[in-house]
Amino acid sequence: MDLIIISKGNKYNIQDQKGRLLYTVKKKAFSSGKFILYDSSDYALYSFRLTGSSDGGKKPEYSIILNEKTFMEVICKSLFLDPSFECVGKAISDKYDLLSTNRRDFKMVKNGTEIGSISTKTSANGDLQYDLSIEDREFDDYIPLFAVIIDQTFGDMNKRT
Repeated sequence: MDLIIISKGNKYNIQDQKGRLLYTVKKKAFSSGKFILYDSSDYALYSFRLTGSSDGGKKPEYSIILNEKTFMEVICKSLFLDPSFECVGKAISDKYDLLSTNRRDFKMVKNGTEIGSISTKTSANGDLQYDLSIEDREFDDYIPLFAVIIDQTFGDMNKRT
């Protein structure tokens, strides 16, 4: 499955290769950084928020939330040398790793097996776009949030390079 995630300020459109809108991620107004993933029928599926940092503020940590309970913790392991995230499920036994060498191209690894990738591209107007490719049998609705979390963490740095 190949998806395109297009960032426009605090909103992200997630579409398939044919340009059909499948999901939208919007920042909730007047909240403390909460983003909500909606399907094409505008039904809220998951949300995520920055929950802090275990190292004094340098490396961010996020919580993906389902039904007002933390579903998964996404922990930035490194910002500069081999940028990476560790995604550990609270409600599932799977562990995801998002691994990169340049902050722009990430491999998605599930329980030690590579299942896909997320690549960052810059559009003509300077906005970032993320191309997500994943094996069909490994896809779940929360997977596009990985690209949004990458944008929230590395987007400003990637726009400058």
